[in-house]
Amino acid sequence: MQPTTSIAVIGAGAWGTALAKLLAEKGLRVRLWAYEQEVAQSINTLHENPVFLKGVSLPPSLGATSSLADAVDGCEAVLFVTPSHVARSVLHHVVPCFTHPVPLIIATKGLEEGTGKLMTQVMEEVLPQSMHRGLMVLSGPSFAGELSAGCPTAVCLAGSDDQLVRQFQRTLMTPTFRVYADFDVIGVQLGGALKNVIALAAGIVDGLELGLNARAALITRGLAEIVRLGTAMGADPRTFYGLSGVGDLVLTCTGTLSRNHMVGMRIGKGEQLEMVLGTMHTVAEGVRTARAALQLARRHGVEMPITQEINAVLFDGKSCRKAVSDLMERDAKMEKAPS
Repeated sequence: MQPTTSIAVIGAGAWGTALAKLLAEKGLRVRLWAYEQEVAQSINTLHENPVFLKGVSLPPSLGATSSLADAVDGCEAVLFVTPSHVARSVLHHVVPCFTHPVPLIIATKGLEEGTGKLMTQVMEEVLPQSMHRGLMVLSGPSFAGELSAGCPTAVCLAGSDDQLVRQFQRTLMTPTFRVYADFDVIGVQLGGALKNVIALAAGIVDGLELGLNARAALITRGLAEIVRLGTAMGADPRTFYGLSGVGDLVLTCTGTLSRNHMVGMRIGKGEQLEMVLGTMHTVAEGVRTARAALQLARRHGVEMPITQEINAVLFDGKSCRKAVSDLMERDAKMEKAPS
């Protein structure tokens, strides 16, 4: 296969902008689609995204547009980085702009609210059949600000086409951005989506000042929930002990740059969810994913008590302290099921 030289990045949030910057600096022709016209204009004129990635200088070669047709015109691949709740809508608008099948890499971390579908499942429902085999997923522990600053970052790229995954592994890698190949598309997506729900819970623990013991226990039992659901859905359980699983989980549950952890912390300190979200310009995917995750757990008959309590706190008015006490006072159990 010929090396990829041009790519469209759909979504100019912090992560989409950081990835576009990385690829433009590597020498690819990158066209970044922004929903907000003022964001596209600022990137083109000031070489900065002051709304979603403030203070980061972008290369002059990085072009932005608010037209999906312009973004994908002549591209050899698409990197899709919109929030999960608008993914289907944006995809419906971009599909008519494709003149031929191109590989599509999904960097969105979330489940579709209402259906509980993985992003690849949403894509397969909207994209033509000719593009299904070219679907890939990019996930792992990666704060946009640190990637933009050149901090070492490692992620994984999963897809069903081995040759295509290897090709785009090389396309995306730089001296500071290491990409591992993976083929567990279900597991990589679930790890990236569900860690945001557990990060909300970890933030609540920190907001309540329950201590590091409690946070460590929460992260560990949260991982157990993710593994249970993933296994029930056909994922390789080993995936959840890699970058897209425990790696992303630890980062999002402990990192000060984590939006989901911050939302949980503010709720733990007594703020209402609507008030917290009303002050944010960016999306905390865990809030929407929490409902979808509980829906999947019930559909697959999987016990996810932390996810259940997070839903009760977010949407049913349950107090954070009551949720914690209910988790702590559950019936005694084995940590691992007998083999």
